[in-house]
Amino acid sequence: MIFPKALKIGDTVGLISASGATPPDKLKPAIESVEKLGLKVVVGETCQARHGYLAGTDQLRASDVNQMFNDSTIDGIFCIRGGYGATKILPLLDFDVIRANPKVFAGYSDVTALHIAINQKCGFVTYHTPMPSTEFIQQDMDEYTWDSFKQLVMATTCHDYLLKNPLGHSMTTLAAGQATGQLIGGNLTLVTASLGTPYEIDTKNKILFLEDIDETEHRIDRMLTQLKLAGKLDEAAGILLGAWTNCGPDNPKHPEHSLSLQTIFQEILVPLKKPILMDLTCGHCLPTMSLPLGSTISLNTENQQIRVIE
Repeated sequence: MIFPKALKIGDTVGLISASGATPPDKLKPAIESVEKLGLKVVVGETCQARHGYLAGTDQLRASDVNQMFNDSTIDGIFCIRGGYGATKILPLLDFDVIRANPKVFAGYSDVTALHIAINQKCGFVTYHTPMPSTEFIQQDMDEYTWDSFKQLVMATTCHDYLLKNPLGHSMTTLAAGQATGQLIGGNLTLVTASLGTPYEIDTKNKILFLEDIDETEHRIDRMLTQLKLAGKLDEAAGILLGAWTNCGPDNPKHPEHSLSLQTIFQEILVPLKKPILMDLTCGHCLPTMSLPLGSTISLNTENQQIRVIE
């Protein structure tokens, strides 16, 4: 896998939305938040477009992605937000252009669809990170989250460092063991939605990271079961579980009518007999860790250590 050239102060970043429309009142603060990093900003058309719940038509959103990769004056691309719609533009992307122009590509949540496709079809690392119109502009955007983000996209080195939770946030060993493989994944809903498509996630001998938000426990059970039946969990070398924000029972007044996430993980994942770490501070949460998707990592659940080795 190729590591894109790290961004440096003075570089130019393109802001796009491959998914949902950006609230108008959040655009200016989002731009300013990126500029505070010492980066110049080019605003894609999709940041100011709306087509119902989408940031413009499928054609416009795909065009923004293609143009930002094809433009040699753009050093990196930040997805301004998530939402829904990235999967819809995959057939319209010019993967030959993207492959020929590897550059920092950052975002998470719905952006998972693009991470999977770019990692697998274009062969370069992309970054699971917080985004300008959501986390960047929040008052509680913390130092850990900023440092983790900058370490990836503006780092001078790209290997041999540990992925650590912030102080006071412990990881939990769900299943003991060690594994080495390419880090892949992201949002569980988007990972599952890739199945049966030309952009289906390849988990063979890889470390699969999963997180989600606003899903009930039975839906998480259903998606993990689908991944299991599709062979994706059995093929993985190891599993990392991040934040499960607002994921609980259908009826909070009767949690006994549901299965807890812990029970679901114990029943579906532990029998795989693969190393599994949970409570990684990463996902729809603050603080949050940034991840180099596509890089090779080593996972040791016995000492709860995750090392980027490529």
